[in-house]
Amino acid sequence: MSFPQLNDEQRGEEILAVFDTAFGELLAADPAAFRVKFRKMAASAFAFYRGTACLFYHDLDAEKRGGPYLDERTSRVWIHGDLHAENFGTYMDSTGRLIFNVNDFDEAYVGPFTWDLKRFAASIALVGYAKALGDEQITELVKIYAAAYRERIHALATGAKSDEVPPFTLDTAEGPLLDALRDARSLTRFGLLESMTEIRDFERRFAPGGGSIELDAATRYKVLAAFDGYLETLPEASLARPDSYRVKDVVGRRGIGIGSAGLPSYNILLEGHTDALENDVVIYVKQAQTPAVSRHITDPAIREYFQHEGHRTVISQRALQAHADPWLGWTELDGAGQLVAEVSPYAVDLDWDDIDDPEEIAAVVADLGRATATMHSAADDESGHSDLVPFSTERAIDAAIASDEEGLAPLLVDFAHSYGARARADHQIFVDLFRNGRIPGL
Repeated sequence: MSFPQLNDEQRGEEILAVFDTAFGELLAADPAAFRVKFRKMAASAFAFYRGTACLFYHDLDAEKRGGPYLDERTSRVWIHGDLHAENFGTYMDSTGRLIFNVNDFDEAYVGPFTWDLKRFAASIALVGYAKALGDEQITELVKIYAAAYRERIHALATGAKSDEVPPFTLDTAEGPLLDALRDARSLTRFGLLESMTEIRDFERRFAPGGGSIELDAATRYKVLAAFDGYLETLPEASLARPDSYRVKDVVGRRGIGIGSAGLPSYNILLEGHTDALENDVVIYVKQAQTPAVSRHITDPAIREYFQHEGHRTVISQRALQAHADPWLGWTELDGAGQLVAEVSPYAVDLDWDDIDDPEEIAAVVADLGRATATMHSAADDESGHSDLVPFSTERAIDAAIASDEEGLAPLLVDFAHSYGARARADHQIFVDLFRNGRIPGL
């Protein structure tokens, strides 16, 4: 893939224009949060890449008119939208199993499946560069990812039995994936509660400090009203004990992470599945954001399918993630769509810091290719939203790749190297813009 030849000044202006479209309103509302976000992005090219899905899709914009492996079906499947090497980790599914797979569905939407593959491939180029791997080694990693994705998609499309393509669990995962699952298993709900709450007058309440914000009566009332609306979005079989919905406490929080800067959020403490204090549940209510990819998908049928961004995030996650969090739902607050989910005590992200051996990196990349395919195949005509994606995703993707078996890996390799280089250059331009006070509003 080739990019327009712009000098640093021109590219800087382009980056600022994209940022204004993506972040302008939120930045104006909370510039302090964006100063934190941008300092985190300044730390490395990969951190910059993580925080700039908006720029990535701006650069891919021309491809919305077509591209290899894209047809009427494969151009409109459920996609993650921000698939990169660090958006994988553990979660406990609704059946009580610890699973390692893709996480963080804030950017999920309906679009071309190759966009997920390309975003991941470029992230591997950035990880490889940061670990001083040579270009040939990075090429081999991308080829391994492509081959693992292709193999798993084909197995799923041809009706392989579930025991032949099992999810990554404590019984099936290996290496760093198994390490993450074991770390998750060592965590406890009690440990999470101890870090966030205290017991006062024989009842659990949120502890002061630690980033929590006490709410005034009017705001508390609005949050509780939004909570009532959220309960109506839960699956009927979500929870069997009515007391599990009893609110014990509410606090505000302010998102300052790379992906959540400026977004108001709230934590709600709920009664657990028994009267005991050690199994209480914390859920969060967070204003959902406009996904970057949606600015480059013009199909009105897709846009009109969603009530708001909270609804879009939940429906997308339920489509892409088998047996999703039973607390996952949506609501509205002050006219904005909200995502609601559990603050999970069992969430552990894949940690790349200690994954340095080339053979181990290759094994992890292959597993992430399989995980990507599993995610794409979950989101099909059997996911409960067949009116939007009315076909088998894995069979459509399998047929598209079969039309040019040998072309997928070179396509992703070329993109990984070219966009990896683009992201590294953009990171330096961004740092200079930021430190010289060139970003409006900060």
